[in-house]
Order: sequence, then structure tokens, then C-alpha cells
Amino acid sequence: MKILFTKNIDRTIISKELGDDIAVDCIEVIRTTRVHVNPFDLKDYSLIFTSVNGVDSFFKNGFRPNEDFTAKNYNKIYCVGEKTKKELRKHGFGTFKVLKNADALSKFITGRCQHENFFHFCGNLAISVLDNELPLQNIKYKKVIVYNTEEVNPLITEKYHAVVFFSPSGVRSFAKQNSLENITLISIGETTSRELRKHSSAPVLTAEGNTLASVLKLIQKEIVNKD
Repeated sequence: MKILFTKNIDRTIISKELGDDIAVDCIEVIRTTRVHVNPFDLKDYSLIFTSVNGVDSFFKNGFRPNEDFTAKNYNKIYCVGEKTKKELRKHGFGTFKVLKNADALSKFITGRCQHENFFHFCGNLAISVLDNELPLQNIKYKKVIVYNTEEVNPLITEKYHAVVFFSPSGVRSFAKQNSLENITLISIGETTSRELRKHSSAPVLTAEGNTLASVLKLIQKEIVNKD
């Protein structure tokens, strides 16, 4: 059995979870580059991060939130996913709220945070759910592009039993030159699964936790243990 991961993953982590009987290849289907942005005043704004790259590029551009909650104009930090939360912690910052995906974050903000202003530090291909929903509720929201995502569009000639996807842009990049039919499709989360369904009628196995660990557990349960 051969499985393709559409990003570089540490092979020791994969073999630890899936064993050595599974042949694994890793191919990057997207690449990211940081965009230079001169730091500006974050006063009176809450901050949104929906990816590790967004966090990394934010700090490399020299931004610094005010996390002193006793101050009048401190920055609340909202983020999507545990990996994004961990990246913020690496830089010494906590989070006010962590949601599973952008849809959940949008519902939380429109339901409970209508009077806040938001800067969303993200990539050029960030999903548009926040951009679409928040302004409709008269919530002040602005995207700040701090990195660019480029689709690599590789042509894959090898045949695989399953292919694992980690982002909607990764799905689009892969689908440009490769069929998504007659293979097992595995997704890190519902947003990525939604994109897969646009390109294939095949069933999509979706991890529950939006993490690599949850993806590997899903593969173990649905593929490895069923063989």
C-alpha cells in the first residue's frame, strides 16, 4: 500500500503511527513566501490568525500585540487550530479563543463579538468565509496579507492507494494536473474536504481534530487496520 502526503512530514512520525508496512511519499504541492509589511498600530483591534504561516510572518514583520489584559486597548487574539495556537505560544503569546475552523470562528464572532474590530493576518489565498460574513454583520474587519501561497501544480505519475490533503489550496494545486477519482481521499478538516468535493465524487475521509495526529489516527483506523 502506498500513501501520498501533499506536504513534507517527518517520516519517523509517520512510521511510528502507521508502522513500516505502509509506503509513504511526501510531495509539496504549495509553497509560501513572506510578504514584507511595515508594522502599524494595533490599538483597538482584536487579532485573527488562521494559520501557522500567518503567525510566523506577523512576528517576522516586527508586529507585537499588547497582551496586557489590564490595559484599556489590549489585543485579544483569536485563532484557528491547535497548531496555530502552539505557534503563538512559541512567540510568548496566548489566545483569547481557539476555534476548529474559520466557519466556527465566524459564527463565534458574529454571535458574541459584534462590537470588536478585527485585523486578520493571513495569506493571499485565505478562505473567504470571514471576509464574506463579518462585514455583513457590520463588524469592522480587514485582511492583512503577510504571506503568499503559490500552487506548484505537480504532475504525479506514481499510483497511490490514498492521498492526504492539508489545505484547500493544496487540493487545487494537486487537482490541476492529477485526477482525484479512484483513490482514497483523506483530509485534515472540513474546509479542505469541502474543496475536495468540488473536484471529485469520491468519498472523503475527514480527520476530527484538524491536526496531523488526528489525520494519522484516521489512516490507522480506516486504512491500516482494515487491510
